[in-house]
Amino acid sequence: RDGVMGGSPKVDRADRDLDGDSIVENIVVDRGMCTSDGNCYWNVFRSPREGSSECSRYVGTFAGAALEPLADKGEDNMRDVRGYWNLQGGRLLLQSYRFVRGGYQLTDALLCKRAADDRLECAEDQ
Repeated sequence: RDGVMGGSPKVDRADRDLDGDSIVENIVVDRGMCTSDGNCYWNVFRSPREGSSECSRYVGTFAGAALEPLADKGEDNMRDVRGYWNLQGGRLLLQSYRFVRGGYQLTDALLCKRAADDRLECAEDQ
């Protein structure tokens, strides 16, 4: 029920093990809240440790049409994640998330466009 969900959600999942403990974190999207460009809000729930009586806990939302777990890690050994948000005209907004103080937080955003040879050209503020 936490995160970005509509009144009558069309739930889909993209569960992944983000902390390397062989227990997947639940990543849930309401497809009814996605844009026509395929952009969605992916709600992340951390699974309790084996043998724990706790419930899964909401730890953040990733925005993007696609998600990419990264090699770098934040607190609690949780992997950084990059979301790819489709914009008009072949442009993308890349948003990076890091797990700090018990939840995922947006740490970086980068505007990119797809070049004629399919490379991503990105602009960074200096």
